[in-house]
Amino acid sequence: MSTPVVLVAGLHSSARTATVDRLLREHPGSVAVHHDLRAVTQDRVERVVRDSTDVLDVTDVRLAHGCVTCTVREDLLPQLVRLSAAASMLIVDLWDSVEPRSVAEAIDCDEAQDILRLTSVLTALDAEHMPVDITRGDRLVEVGKPAAGGDQRYLAEVLARQLEYATGLVLHGGDEEDVELSLAVLTHLAPVTPTYQVSELPTATGSALCTGELAERVDPATAQLPCDTQTDEITTVVWHRVRPLHPTRLFDAVDELVTTSVRSRGRFWLATRHERLLAWDAVAGVVSVEDSGPWLAALPEAAWDMISPGRRMAATLDWHPISGDRVQHLIFTGPDLDREHIHDLLDSCLLTREEEEAGPDAWAHYNDPFAPILSLKETA
Repeated sequence: MSTPVVLVAGLHSSARTATVDRLLREHPGSVAVHHDLRAVTQDRVERVVRDSTDVLDVTDVRLAHGCVTCTVREDLLPQLVRLSAAASMLIVDLWDSVEPRSVAEAIDCDEAQDILRLTSVLTALDAEHMPVDITRGDRLVEVGKPAAGGDQRYLAEVLARQLEYATGLVLHGGDEEDVELSLAVLTHLAPVTPTYQVSELPTATGSALCTGELAERVDPATAQLPCDTQTDEITTVVWHRVRPLHPTRLFDAVDELVTTSVRSRGRFWLATRHERLLAWDAVAGVVSVEDSGPWLAALPEAAWDMISPGRRMAATLDWHPISGDRVQHLIFTGPDLDREHIHDLLDSCLLTREEEEAGPDAWAHYNDPFAPILSLKETA
């Protein structure tokens, strides 16, 4: 029988510790493993193993190739396998700025599938700080939470990925108003993910998760994006169109789109990249645009057999008899957003009917200000 493994992620260490402590108490015989990265810029990582009553082991771990992610993953998996022989459940207490996806996928591997069973990915959130942190444009290094030397990620970017990937969200701390605001924010950012108080954690010893399915929940081509929603002062606006975007007009609109919303994401179709699905990801005023591979309509039919059922289903839902699965599907969340203005602004970036009729050969000659950004990411 495989040993259940629960990941607990989160920027807020107090909320994460409270969640891990609760799991240890509720599951006698369980053990938690934590990699402390406070000294990571000095090439030191400390591994701490504990149960509900005591610290069982503290060990310094050497950085492999200067890569903290590799070190944690390469040290973590052997430790979990070793501890699984005696533990009723294993809890991985992730460092503040570690994103859970890479760790979950490392655990859900062929060599450990008969020994370890990933059952939950929880993100613990401080109800007082989360609604503010999701709006902060600070880099991790500026707030003392880097996961490696040279870590250039943003605090809000990491927080968004932690809560959108999780199978459950756990609120801790704050007063009643903080909890109400946090619940309202999470209703917009992660509407299909259940939210719990620390005192009401769900059973953590169930069946194994499929990390492939978890990835499809957040990957641009298949992401379960929120719907149009209004909760008091918080608004989520969905923009869905079937016509390509003009690259220059969209580029000129980017600053306004990302500064008027707290969180935006989705997939879009740029006229100059007719065959490529592009991903939009922005939080706290910082935007990323990436190439996420071909649209299915750009692939030969025989290649569809190699595509996951989730991707095929997503493409089918968006399918248009002329353009296939090429689509504009972007969502914007923030306080008191003007839905009509966002729609008008994005609609003005679409090709005109005359431009659309000129076809892809003509579009390919448009000036594309996104080209340097996308080319840089392709070679990174």
